[in-house]
Amino acid sequence: MHLVPADRAGHRTIDGHRVCDAIAAIGDPARVRSWADRFSLLADPNRLALLLALRRAGPLAVSDLAVATGMRDPAVSQALRLLRAAGAVTGEKDGRVVRYRVVDEATARLLDQYAMTPSGTGPGHASTA
Repeated sequence: MHLVPADRAGHRTIDGHRVCDAIAAIGDPARVRSWADRFSLLADPNRLALLLALRRAGPLAVSDLAVATGMRDPAVSQALRLLRAAGAVTGEKDGRVVRYRVVDEATARLLDQYAMTPSGTGPGHASTA
């Protein structure tokens, strides 16, 4: 049980080698926090819809995103501010129009995984196999 931190070394374990494997799988707490933050961005259906639209259609302006997602312009702008602050998207000015795109590669890969999942097979759907 070489990976168990000193403050937990006295705790009883059933499968010590699996505990070490679990600790190794969890890894660096800062990295876990970073991924948890990324998942929290994706946990909101409106933000997820915006990210999916941006990933699939490329750079889009607020008004176009509002039409695509059914959201109002101010709600799109607010969500994009949050996504931009988190480093998930960036906006590029083209005259008076700002077009947004996904820039975080890890988020982009997650969105690509969603796109490759057949409709009706995600979480919350019973398996028919």
